[in-house]
Amino acid sequence: MQSFRTEIENPVVQNDIIELANKIELFHNGKIDEEKFRSLRLARGVYGQRQEGVQMIRIKLPYGKVLSNQLRRISEVSDEYSRGRLHITTRQDIQIHYVDLNRTPELWAELERDDVTLREACGNTVRNVTASETAGIDINELFDVSPYADALFRFFLRNPICQEMGRKFKVSFSSSDEDTGLSYMHDLGFIAKIENGVRGFKVMIGGGLGSQPRHADVLYNFLPSNKIIPVMEGVLRIFDRHGERKSRTKARIKFLIKDLGLDAFKALVEAEQNAIEFKTVAIDAETYEASRPVEVTKIPEVRIKDQLAYETWKSTNLIPQKQDGYIAIGIKVLLGDFYTDKARLLANLVENYAAGEIRLTLRQNILIPFVKEDLVPFFYSELEKLGFVEAGYNKAVDITACPGTDTCNLGIASSTGIADELERVIKVEYPQYLKNKDLVIKISGCMNACGQHNMANIGFQGMSVRTPEKLVAPALQVLLGGGNLGDGQGVFADKVAKVPSKRGPEALRRILDDFETHAHGKTFVDYYKDTGDRYFYDLLSDLQDVTNLTQDDFIDWGEEEKYVKEIGVGECAGVVIDLIATLFLESEEKIENAKIAFDNQVYSSAIYHAYSSLVNSAKALLLAENKRTNTHAGIINQFDEFFINNGTIDLGSSFSELIYQINKFPPTEAFASKYIDNANQFLEKVRAFREIEISNIQNKAV
Repeated sequence: MQSFRTEIENPVVQNDIIELANKIELFHNGKIDEEKFRSLRLARGVYGQRQEGVQMIRIKLPYGKVLSNQLRRISEVSDEYSRGRLHITTRQDIQIHYVDLNRTPELWAELERDDVTLREACGNTVRNVTASETAGIDINELFDVSPYADALFRFFLRNPICQEMGRKFKVSFSSSDEDTGLSYMHDLGFIAKIENGVRGFKVMIGGGLGSQPRHADVLYNFLPSNKIIPVMEGVLRIFDRHGERKSRTKARIKFLIKDLGLDAFKALVEAEQNAIEFKTVAIDAETYEASRPVEVTKIPEVRIKDQLAYETWKSTNLIPQKQDGYIAIGIKVLLGDFYTDKARLLANLVENYAAGEIRLTLRQNILIPFVKEDLVPFFYSELEKLGFVEAGYNKAVDITACPGTDTCNLGIASSTGIADELERVIKVEYPQYLKNKDLVIKISGCMNACGQHNMANIGFQGMSVRTPEKLVAPALQVLLGGGNLGDGQGVFADKVAKVPSKRGPEALRRILDDFETHAHGKTFVDYYKDTGDRYFYDLLSDLQDVTNLTQDDFIDWGEEEKYVKEIGVGECAGVVIDLIATLFLESEEKIENAKIAFDNQVYSSAIYHAYSSLVNSAKALLLAENKRTNTHAGIINQFDEFFINNGTIDLGSSFSELIYQINKFPPTEAFASKYIDNANQFLEKVRAFREIEISNIQNKAV
């Protein structure tokens, strides 16, 4: 751990990494409950893997921007601590698999040398802030949303209001009304707008995928850019206080908004502004370090060997930029997987001939911005050496898929294997779709929708089927008709049929053949809407029959052994099982954090740490009485009901009055000091009560 102290200049980051190392040691020594440790490591980007004894590391890369030096650093870390493979996610992150838990602190320390973090890449936190991959170069954008996405990322990283929420929270930015950031399926989505010369955003809230997809509501049709941080802080505070914490299937903000109603939720957010320190936060887009191309004076001469392949690639993989003389190049990355040897060469290429960066995309691809038009033949030649010139970037042949049963605990059926086969079918049998950007196909290995299957035109979800003889085979739920309509509007796909996995290619053939024959120029979304789910159910009906399965049907795509349905414990935001003693210790830690923030004059953070301590301490006593602790608001109400109203504990006021000072007073030095004292006194009081209870129980036992 000494090396962390000497090599990392930022003391906050240094303490983070040392804390992770210490907690790992305590966990190994049996001093920390497994579920509590899981919560801590997830918030540090360390995620359990399907394979026992190794971890998946998720690297948080805001809006998918990766500088050349960062890509080289990530490659070095992957080679040293893993197997040299990098996986791009649908949230513009990079994942590294097969990492030893004990080496994660030093891995993190290595990444931080080039300002790359793991912090809050997983767990019940604000996850990676995503954005249109063409932000800053989009010919249709009103302005570059990158500075605003960056500002949100930095403001809420390590922010005490969003460290221990009931579930994860996902944010996106879209550069234009095309809504390429997919705001309608996010917890909070921002679409760039300008009114009366003022930059701002249309704000969408409460969207989500998973087993119960929900279309986001419009929170504001226009919100000035200097209000987006205060509003998001208010949203997170209300989510933290009122959001479900026991049942993880109901713990996303979409369920809270559904229960409260949008108007009531919005009123709570606006009332919460009284307690927020900064009523406006100006985001200076002018000082943001935007991408700038390097000066290339000499154009290298190259000879294109296959002119037809080159022209096809140009027609599908080049994206026009709003900057004259430049284009962006899309790299289709099969299933989002590529290796460190290619990553290093790519980093060198863009550093010397573009803008020294790449963008990771929502469809698991790579975009290279700021390529001089004269350099396109040279880039094609160099990318060809890396195997990075497959045509069809962001087209129908470009299928999105999560890792599925390859590495994920929750995977039910192989998503990567079937994706590989479906891409082959399209390339060989439907070459006309190579240039079709209107047809979107996505695959997830389970209902959690990491592959975003239920917002695709054609989606597949991993499942299993049981024969009359009770044999189990891998299967695919076929979903149809989803799509992004723009400006915050979208539709989710309908479940149409469930077929054995090995019949997935035939299902795709029938769907495409029918679309080709009868759509007559309509988009797939419109054609499906006009045709209806019953039509497609009948079209695929015979494929659902499980009475005639062959031996091959019991072997999943990409596998050789007979299929066995194995589902582990998911860690996407698992509910933490709290122990009473641990909660009291955590309350102490939160008060210490409050005092540190107070000494640093960050009074808003000090107040929220104290609030968290108050809730934690109350929760401990309620758990001891086997009372429900589903939400913060519920904990507060129940503590009054079971301990205050009957005189069991005397606070001189209700617990509600004590704790809800947080949304009645601005974050001043005086209030912060008083509130920390309140939290400390409350912890002492409830702990003393608990000790008396334990003593009485022990005396009765004797």
